[in-house]
Amino acid sequence: MIPTPIGNLEDMTYRAVRLLGEADRILAEDTRTSRRLLNHYGIDTPLVAYHQHNEHQRTPEWIQRMASGERLALITDAGTPGISDPGFYMARACREAAIPVECLPGATAFVPALACSGIPCDRFVFEGFLPPKKGRKTRLDALAAEARTSVLYESPHKLLKTLAALEERCGPERRIGVFRELSKLHEEHQVGPLAKVLQAFAERESIKGELVLVLEGAAAL
Repeated sequence: MIPTPIGNLEDMTYRAVRLLGEADRILAEDTRTSRRLLNHYGIDTPLVAYHQHNEHQRTPEWIQRMASGERLALITDAGTPGISDPGFYMARACREAAIPVECLPGATAFVPALACSGIPCDRFVFEGFLPPKKGRKTRLDALAAEARTSVLYESPHKLLKTLAALEERCGPERRIGVFRELSKLHEEHQVGPLAKVLQAFAERESIKGELVLVLEGAAAL
């Protein structure tokens, strides 16, 4: 399992580039996206699509290939496989088949957001994406009561709704950080009281890019 850049292509490690070149095959979430990365580094290892829509059907085949000695590398469109991305199912199947699993350290969007937020990060919980409908209210209520800092991902078209729901539950003074397009050209940080951050985004005509939210814990108030 090899992390790939969340934006800036220079965030690849020497080791990641070497292992992608040495692999017999690369399983990629989107081969078109991954091909641009491989071309940038001159890697010509064959790419095969492996994503949430086919992982259950194709994993037994890849387990058999690895058991026969084939070296496979797993990557996603951006970041570390398995962190709100495909990868968990393969890792579990490998463990069950006694096939060694190795995951390189590397890019993950929530780590830089948490580290530079100025919100306590000695203890935190990672929520990933909130449920789209069923269970969303329950999860938001739990986040509001959580004593530790909470980190979650959100899509641009749901950001205002999520911030408004958090303000309603947490109050306007609870601090939150919204980090947009981390490591990319238009990287942006908005950190402050929920009411202020919500207003900053509500005044925009549109919101684009990948988003990480860092919510101060209830115990910090």
